[in-house]
Amino acid sequence: MPKPSPHSHQPLAERLRPQSLGQVIGQQHLLGEGMALRLAFESGQPHSCILWGPPGVGKTTIARLMADAFDAQFISISAVLGGVKDIREAVEQAQVALGQGRRTILFVDEVHRFNKSQQDAFLSHVESGLFTFIGATTENPSFEVNSALLSRAAVYVLQPLTAEDLKQIVARALVESNLSAIEDVAIDRLVAYADGDARRLLNTLETLAVAAQQEKVEQITDVWLLKVLGERMRRYDKGGEQFYDSISALHKSVRGSDPDAALYWLVRMLDGGADPRYMARRLIRMASEDIGLADPRALRMALDAAEVYERLGSPEGELTLAQCVVYLAVAPKSNAVYKAYNEARALVKKDGTRPVPMHLRNAPTKLMKQLDYGKGYRYAHDEEDGFAAGETYFPDGMAETHFYRPVERGLEIRIAEKLRQLKARNAGESPKY
Repeated sequence: MPKPSPHSHQPLAERLRPQSLGQVIGQQHLLGEGMALRLAFESGQPHSCILWGPPGVGKTTIARLMADAFDAQFISISAVLGGVKDIREAVEQAQVALGQGRRTILFVDEVHRFNKSQQDAFLSHVESGLFTFIGATTENPSFEVNSALLSRAAVYVLQPLTAEDLKQIVARALVESNLSAIEDVAIDRLVAYADGDARRLLNTLETLAVAAQQEKVEQITDVWLLKVLGERMRRYDKGGEQFYDSISALHKSVRGSDPDAALYWLVRMLDGGADPRYMARRLIRMASEDIGLADPRALRMALDAAEVYERLGSPEGELTLAQCVVYLAVAPKSNAVYKAYNEARALVKKDGTRPVPMHLRNAPTKLMKQLDYGKGYRYAHDEEDGFAAGETYFPDGMAETHFYRPVERGLEIRIAEKLRQLKARNAGESPKY
């Protein structure tokens, strides 16, 4: 019988953690040749940063590799379990290391869970260079990390791993561990179930490996996988096609103003194991794309639903997602802003960079004023009704372009009337009220 590995007690996800940048799968927009984080590794000078991304995409791995690259002491704190005492101990360890001429990288996992005073405790030590701070968060750091700490750290956005990334991880797990062979259909289902999360994938593989060993299964088939992992896995089809078809059905039901169908697809996806946070993000998108300014409250409703879910969690928080879905479905619909944004993007992409007109430029210095920056600008608040009739705001020589065309639904009825009045005033006509 082969002798067990000294690390065999470690979870599979830990055993397969990359030991070098070359072993990292995914995040090539940051770690590829010439990319931001790769350049940071190669510079020889570590810097404080925030790694923002969903679970299981490599935040901890990157922090550990950075410590290895700079031969630095690595200290890890979990904001879920830790507190001020852990911060003090980390500072003491960093001071000892500094006395020995060694750098320290302090990694704070789930940094958004530390309160303001706890986050402030890092500031003076980051500024003094006692340690390099690396925070990991699944939440938007603009909202969850103190601005003072955020201003001292670069923010790197990590992406969910692609299906191909996850398949590479499965292949590596099969080679480097005592796992049974897995048929392609089963791999596709596992990848869809992992939903971009390498840790979830590897933990699932580990569960399968134990079950396969107990049952003496030589190859993991799709049928056996479903039997072991149960009904929840059965709801994910190979390649994730059913998942994306379902979110499409939800979106189209909301767009089609059918609250009952929208509720059906929401509940079916939640019942199938879809992440409620993902669902909340999709609702925010629907509020902007399909309702827009016809009912601006829809976007606020979607944002509130996402926040309430974070506070309550499952299953209580899912009710607010249902409330949001019904509201979005019955709200007046407009894709006018969505279309206007896409038209503006297309024009800017093909048009080139036009200079800002002189009358629209800011003139904070005497030299800029002498160069006529801001000359001739009409301050709208000083004009009748707060509107500088006839003023132009597009670049010089560019034809006036109308991207935004409001629909005759909801609040956009009033917006359209307002724009007609302003257009008439620009043309020198008397406004009609």
